[in-house]
Formats: sequence, C-alpha cells, structure tokens
Amino acid sequence: MYLHIGNNYSVDVRDIVGVFDIENTTVEKCTKKLLERAEKEHHCVYTTYDMPKSFIVTVKNGKERVYISQLSAATLRKRLQSGGGF
Repeated sequence: MYLHIGNNYSVDVRDIVGVFDIENTTVEKCTKKLLERAEKEHHCVYTTYDMPKSFIVTVKNGKERVYISQLSAATLRKRLQSGGGF
C-alpha cells in the first residue's frame, strides 16, 4: 500500500519510519539537526512549494529520505487509516 503525500508523490507505507508535524517537532534541537542533515546530504524531497506542514521519514534499503509535505500530519494519518489515499 502507498500513502499519497501530496502533488503526485507517494511513499510505500512499509518504508515509513514516522510522520511528523513540522510546527510541533521543529522546536526540538534533535529534529532541527535531522532536517539540517537530510538537507545537507540531499536526502530531502520537497513535495510542494507551499508552506510545509509535515515531514515523513522513510528508510528503504538502508537509505533515509525525508519528504516535506504541505499536508498536515493529521491528514496523512487519516489517509493511512483509510487505505493510503490510493
């Protein structure tokens, strides 16, 4: 099953490590470091040019990716509960 995370982007739910609300989690130093490292190492995928509301951390074959989405973490959670959006 795949989770639609906005603007023609989908991720395999088996690869998802976590879905996080940007506003609530970026106040923590460790979250800021995670996002800065992902950006520096080119592991960030921006699914939108709009104001981001969440980020999704995935790991596939040992490779980490961070998807920045305009959808809220609550919306993504609802999509997961209802079958992924696809």
